[in-house]
Amino acid sequence: MDLRRLRLLFELSRLGSMRAVAETHGLTTSTVSQQVAALAREVGAPLVEPDGRRVRLTPAGLRLADHAVTILAAVDTARADLDPEAEPSGTLRVGGFATAVRSRLLPVMAELEASHPQVRVLVREHEPLEALGLLAEDDLDLALTYDYNLAPAPLPSTMRAVPLWTTAWGLAVPADASGADPDSPVRDLRRWSGHDWIVNSRNTADERAVGTLGALAGFTPRITHRIDSLDLVEDLIVAGRGIGLLPSGRPSAPGTRLLALDDPPVTMTAYAVTRLGREQWAPLRLLLDRLAVSAAR
Repeated sequence: MDLRRLRLLFELSRLGSMRAVAETHGLTTSTVSQQVAALAREVGAPLVEPDGRRVRLTPAGLRLADHAVTILAAVDTARADLDPEAEPSGTLRVGGFATAVRSRLLPVMAELEASHPQVRVLVREHEPLEALGLLAEDDLDLALTYDYNLAPAPLPSTMRAVPLWTTAWGLAVPADASGADPDSPVRDLRRWSGHDWIVNSRNTADERAVGTLGALAGFTPRITHRIDSLDLVEDLIVAGRGIGLLPSGRPSAPGTRLLALDDPPVTMTAYAVTRLGREQWAPLRLLLDRLAVSAAR
């Protein structure tokens, strides 16, 4: 089996079109098509089929592309062992929540652009449940996700998660609310039981964390607003429309107070999640190592 053809199939499974693969590798679309057809003859099975004006992988093509990740990773590892100067190359598809993309991934992408120009990173903004679903379908190579200590997220046995960083979260309330003392941790959450609560609209983690906090304090939080943007959460709090959890490292907007929670504390942990066995693919390994260094800073 020709590894060059296998790599083109691998890229086709990620980029979705012959044209995109051709542009990435400096080839013509016709050349890519011919190479994929030659690979199909080698393995004795059709690998692509028409899909309107484009093509898509057949079930056999999808299975071979899945094997290609492991095969190419092993080859890259062997080459690196024999030639430490060999440069990683390939296209990485990364999906993650906005904070991780903005604060961690973008700086690493800038570093890679300078140090490893043959590694290309494609970014999609997704909340954890969305990103893990895409990872399971092999529509992503890396998912940047999070969960809370009060709402740990189960991970399929086919995936591997590496913790990147942990952040304490507090209870954000209107600045003029009674008991809104930022210097005193919340000792009795029931004080806030009569308020409306705001949770994430695209992920269930903070709703579960809020529910656990309320249950431990003896009440059921009244969820009224579901918001994705942290800025919009703050706007609703300032307007007196509710209260919610926000990260402690984030400057509070005028009109809000962030109260510490320590009984129990609420912490969010961010993860780099890959499909099991994929993390040794050279471009992905490079990105994971850079993210780990960035998190350590």
